[in-house]
Amino acid sequence: MILENDDYGVKTIVIRKNIEEDEALKIVEQKKTDPFKSLLSRPKKEDIHLDSLKLYYEASLIVSGKYAANYFRKASHTIDVDSNVHGVVMGDAVFPVRSKSGLEKAFVGKKGKNKVDLSLEEHVFVEEEDELTFDHFGLEVELPFKIDSKTIENYPKKILEDNSLTIKKPEFTYDSAIEKLQIHLKKPMDPDVRDLQDEFTLHDITEVYIPIFEARLSDPKKRVEIIRIDAVRKKVI
Repeated sequence: MILENDDYGVKTIVIRKNIEEDEALKIVEQKKTDPFKSLLSRPKKEDIHLDSLKLYYEASLIVSGKYAANYFRKASHTIDVDSNVHGVVMGDAVFPVRSKSGLEKAFVGKKGKNKVDLSLEEHVFVEEEDELTFDHFGLEVELPFKIDSKTIENYPKKILEDNSLTIKKPEFTYDSAIEKLQIHLKKPMDPDVRDLQDEFTLHDITEVYIPIFEARLSDPKKRVEIIRIDAVRKKVI
């Protein structure tokens, strides 16, 4: 099920976790020395203490939209003309054939062709449509799983309103995500354009809450490290 936040029009999805706390503990037990190892040594498992293990739901953002523009830009196109043609007239403009030597115009006889460079304006239409996904911290990522009926919770509201769980909203604004999408869609333009008309249309903003087990570990020297477990893919991240 997908919820929609009426205040912002933001859709909300909660991803279903595939492991419980006891399975997460087993993964932590297997990997708990990894954050403390060095090139020369690795601590013993019994020396690493598990201080806490908590389940978080961290929000990623998916932003989709469309950018459309039309404008005029200067361009040059080359055409072939017969060997006895010395110029092309278009409106009030005259375009001579290309000079081979720079001093005199080409004339090659009946078997060859002359070339004419036409300096024109093109009327360009651009339409780009895409979506970007950002992790909890605002870095552009690709979700490593599909979002469909098999991966999302049926009752997301119940999970997000559970006071025993820690829900982490995105650490960056919707406006920041939208701005990054606009930059992504608006490709670099030629510097010499005129009569630019462009428009950005926002399609959707979706908050995707991903279950993460986070283990806080410490060693005898009171150094603290964190192991994060993706509860969807059952792996350390």
